[in-house]
This record gives sequence, structure tokens and C-alpha cells, in this order.
Amino acid sequence: MLRARITPCLLRQNGGLVKTRQFKDPKYVGDPLNAVKIFNEKEVDELIFLDIDATVQRREPDFALLRSLAVESRMPLCYGGGITSADQAARIVSLGVEKVSISAAAIGRPQLIKEMAEAVGAQSVVVTLDVRKNKLFSGYTAYTHNGREKSKINLLEFCQQAVELGAGEIVINSIDRDGEMAGYDLDLAKKVREAVTCPISVLGGAGTIDHMRELIDAVGVIGAAAGSMFVFKGIYRAVLISYPGKDEKDKLYR
Repeated sequence: MLRARITPCLLRQNGGLVKTRQFKDPKYVGDPLNAVKIFNEKEVDELIFLDIDATVQRREPDFALLRSLAVESRMPLCYGGGITSADQAARIVSLGVEKVSISAAAIGRPQLIKEMAEAVGAQSVVVTLDVRKNKLFSGYTAYTHNGREKSKINLLEFCQQAVELGAGEIVINSIDRDGEMAGYDLDLAKKVREAVTCPISVLGGAGTIDHMRELIDAVGVIGAAAGSMFVFKGIYRAVLISYPGKDEKDKLYR
């Protein structure tokens, strides 16, 4: 039986790992390699690693760091940040990274999705979209550059276009729910799930295993991703890397 993937998401900024709240107020939570070592021990399903500085600073991926992460990682690894060409994607995959994620570059030039799929295979191409619920009108808007720049795309139509061009997975990240640990935006997850046939993952809002169960019950087999849930502990948000054990994960499917 297919099971949902429970996926930690790590954000790199200024060389270290941070966790944000609605894409603001980054809090330092540790060293990238140390975090990967800890998640190895916890037998994580998959790990998303996003360099949130790269696109904003218009620099390419840190290939030396990626090489170190890939060597250290014993779990499937998805990397995003600063990727603007199929050649970069191929280089990253050659280092041992299973998936490459693009966001602003995909919105700016959708053809890049097809070029990357041809270079590394559709199964390795992920399109990640950071979205915010519209305040005055229904629907959602995608943003880039850490939530600073508003895109003009129609979210669901773009998701469908991305799949047609060769994206093997769509990751939807809720800016409104980011770091709040109060539950996923289930309406958003349902809309994207209904729009595309490829695997999707949802990020933003998870604080408990019950939130992940709610997502799976509402949407079906899916990637349930989270950041704060795996790096903070207690009401004071003390930094402590964690991950559900087998018994706790099994609760998702009962």
C-alpha cells in the first residue's frame, strides 16, 4: 500500500539553517551537515533542502555544500535554490541529489521545466510554489524571492502546465501558514490535488502528527512536509530536531 511521505524541510540562509514565520523573522536552528546526520539516524523518508538566499542574491547553487550533503545523506534529498539551467540540474543530480526544485526560474521561464526533465528525468524535477491566500478575492497567488515578488500566474493553471512540461512533483508551500504550526491549508491542498495527476507535497502549517493525518484524510496519499514541527519543541520553540517514530507514523494510516 502506498504511504504518504513525511518530509522535513530545511532552509539555508547566511550559511546556516533557519526557520521562518510567514517567511519573516528567521531563527537560527543549526548547521546543515549536523541536521542531515541527525535525520539520517531518524530514518527520514525524504529531506527537502532549500537555499533561500540563492535566488534573491542571484547566485548559483553551492555545489561544494551539495556534494557534502549528498555524501552524508542516507535518505532521498531534494535541493532547491539558484537553479536556472538544465546543466546546473544535471550537475546537482550527478552529485547524488535525487531531486532538483525550481520556483522563480520556472515561473519566469516555464520551458526550463521541460529542459530539466529532458536532462535528468521527470522524476527528478520538482516545481515548488510559495502561495498566499488572496485577502480581497477568492483564490491564491504565487510569490517568488522569499515571498517578496508577486507573480501573475494562475496558480492551478500553472501547476497543470508544469506537469505537461515534465515536472514530476509539485510542492505547494503556504506562506500564510508558514511556521504557525496550526495545521495545513486543506482547501489549498485539495485544489492542487484535483488540478494535477502527479505526486504533490504540501508545506506550511504542520505542528503535530494529527495535522498530517488531517491532510492525508482530506487529500489522500501525499507528501506531508514540515519545517517547524521537526526543529522546535514546546511553547517556547526551543530548537530540538525530531521526527516521528514508526509507531507514531503508523497512526497516520489507521
